[in-house]
Amino acid sequence: MGAKGFAAHDEIFKDTSGGAYFYLDDRDRVVLADSRQHVLRIAHRQKVDGAWEFVVENDWDLTSLVPHDCVSWTNLFPSGVCDPVTSVMPDWDGRVWWVTRLGRVGTVDPATGALRVIRLDGEEIQNSFSVAEDGVSVVTDHALYSFRADADGVPRVQWRETYDRGTGTKPGSVNQGSGTTPDLFGTEDQYVAITDNADDRMNVLVYRRGAGVPAAERLVCKVPVFGAGASTTDNSLISWGNSLVVENNYGYENPGTLLLGRSVVGGATRIDVRADGSGCDTVWESDVRSPSTVPKLSTANGLLYFYEKRPSSWGIDAWYLTAVDFRTGKRAFSRFTGTGLSYDNNWAPITIGPDGTAYVGVFNGIVAVRDQA
Repeated sequence: MGAKGFAAHDEIFKDTSGGAYFYLDDRDRVVLADSRQHVLRIAHRQKVDGAWEFVVENDWDLTSLVPHDCVSWTNLFPSGVCDPVTSVMPDWDGRVWWVTRLGRVGTVDPATGALRVIRLDGEEIQNSFSVAEDGVSVVTDHALYSFRADADGVPRVQWRETYDRGTGTKPGSVNQGSGTTPDLFGTEDQYVAITDNADDRMNVLVYRRGAGVPAAERLVCKVPVFGAGASTTDNSLISWGNSLVVENNYGYENPGTLLLGRSVVGGATRIDVRADGSGCDTVWESDVRSPSTVPKLSTANGLLYFYEKRPSSWGIDAWYLTAVDFRTGKRAFSRFTGTGLSYDNNWAPITIGPDGTAYVGVFNGIVAVRDQA
């Protein structure tokens, strides 16, 4: 499939529903929302013959609360409204929270099956969300929210902060809004960070999390990153202590945009919140070109891992696992993984195993890079 073929199916690359986000619970069960607007809890078990199988332990049907006239093999030409479930996460009280593309925020009580929901009218949710003991952080294409659940499970807004959503969707973004899942961080676990969608230069925004923080003191800093007219990200920030690292995904629309030796503008930036909370400072800027991967930090060795594609005047589409020093922003190493479309990760993350192996899901399967013995 060439670049035009991919462009004709861009909706495939701008849909985060149907299990793109899920989690493993404390018993290693998968909890996800499928394309039918059901939240499933799936376990694995070993049969008497020694083989393993998956089994659905719980199936919570949200269709009584969520418009569900969606495209399927038995409904190829829907005429109504479809509101896909974007993500699910657990909270400190055992509830399962869920959000939908058209701005619904809801909960499931696993003990009773009780469902609750509210609607954020006119707002879209295409990112996952984050949970801490002090609340649930959700970002829409208009604002950042902090929620708590009432005693009956109904989500309640603790605070809301709007941000600059720009005038349109940038190449490298799913929608006209922040591309980041809220990042909960800080040496005292007191901050939440996202990026905005400002037209000229995207900004990293850091807020104080407490429900009692005065509105005038909520924003800690607003830091512009990357070049004018070429900045966006659709991946989570990396945080460690009071530090954040943001990656530039501007220009990655679909795998076809990188064919024939092309790449993205690229870039990664580290920003630190000052120890006294008075603002933030840019520590370093890197020219690493990581089109779409969710990068990772190893706190054991202090290296940031990116999946990089460099431009080639020869038309060679070469991919690399690249490590950047967290302290300095300098490249530590790059390891060639392969050439061609089959090595494009298309938004898949880097995962670091317990033995230090770095795994990347690509069109061709899974790439594994490890130190030589």
